[in-house]
Amino acid sequence: MAAHRDQSDVPENAPEHCPGVKSEEAGKVSACEGCPNQNVCASGLPKSPDPAVEEIKERMLSVKHKVLVLSGKGGVGKSTFTAHLAHGISSREDTQVGILDVDICGPSIPRIMGVDGEQVHQSGSGWSPIYVEDNLGVMSVGFLLNSPDDAVIWRGPKKNGLIKQFLRDVDWGELDYLVVDTPPGTSDEHLSIVQYLSGAGVDGAVLITTPQEVSLMDVRKEVNFCRKVNLPIIGVVENMSGFVCPKCKNQSQIFPPTTGGGEKMAEDMKIPFLGKLPLDPRIGQCCDEGKSFLTEVPDSPATEAYKNIIQKIENFCKGTEEMET
Repeated sequence: MAAHRDQSDVPENAPEHCPGVKSEEAGKVSACEGCPNQNVCASGLPKSPDPAVEEIKERMLSVKHKVLVLSGKGGVGKSTFTAHLAHGISSREDTQVGILDVDICGPSIPRIMGVDGEQVHQSGSGWSPIYVEDNLGVMSVGFLLNSPDDAVIWRGPKKNGLIKQFLRDVDWGELDYLVVDTPPGTSDEHLSIVQYLSGAGVDGAVLITTPQEVSLMDVRKEVNFCRKVNLPIIGVVENMSGFVCPKCKNQSQIFPPTTGGGEKMAEDMKIPFLGKLPLDPRIGQCCDEGKSFLTEVPDSPATEAYKNIIQKIENFCKGTEEMET
C-alpha cells in the first residue's frame, strides 16, 4: 500500500503527484523523474531543499525581471520570439537584457543572435555571457559544443545540472530583463527552471502558438503546467498569423485558425492574449543571418506587431514590480 501523502510535506512547485519529501517513496516513483531533488530524496538522507535554490536566489538579486518563453510544440517560433523580445527591449541603451537558452538539445539562440562559434570564458565571478551588444548578453549550451552539428545526448539529471550551473554561475551583472528560452513540452528542463528559480521569483511566462488546432492542443497543456507549478502567465502570442507579402503588404492565411486560433483559446482558458505576429519571410532570413528583424525591416507589419506585444510584456513586468514595492 502506498504511503500516505502529507500535503504539508510537499515542496512548493513540486511535480504533480509528488509523494512528499518525507515519504518512503520519495525520489523513487515516476512523478519524481526530472525533479532536481530526486537524488537527495531517494538517498534516504535528511530531506532538505536543494541548496542551489538559495544560491540562485542570491545570484538573481541583480536581475529585476525574469520572463520564460514556453511552447507546447516545437517549430512555432519560440526561439525567434525570444530573440526579438530581447532585441526589442534592449533597443533602449539604458536597459540591460540577457537571454538564457535552456533548450539543451536544440540550442538555436546563438545562430539567431549572430554569435554562433563563440566560446564562453570563466572568471572568478563565474561564466561570462557572450555579448551581442553592450547591453545584450547570451548564454547557451551551444557555446559549449565543439561543433554546431554536435548532438547533445543527455539524460535528465545532466540537463538539470547544466541548468543549475547556468542559473547559479553565469555572471550577468545588473540586468533589467532575463529572457529564458525553453524547449518544447513540459518536462525536465521546465520543472528544473521553475524550481530552481522558485526563490528568486519569476515575473511570468509567455506562451507561443500558431493558429492551427494541432498547436493549440499542446499550448493548452502548457497553460495547465503553468497553473500546476504556480507560474504566472503573462499571455499568449499567436505566431505565423497570416502571411505578409513583402511587396504589396497584403496578408493571407497560411495556417487557418480552424478552431478560432490563439485568441479564442486564450479567451476560453481565461488568460491574456498579447497579439498576433504575421509571417514575414524576412524574419527567417534575419534569423539565419543573426540580425534583428526589428531594425532590418522597420516598416513591416510584423515589426509593428512585435513592438506592441513587447510593450504589453514590459507593462506586465512593471506592474509586478510596482506590486512588490
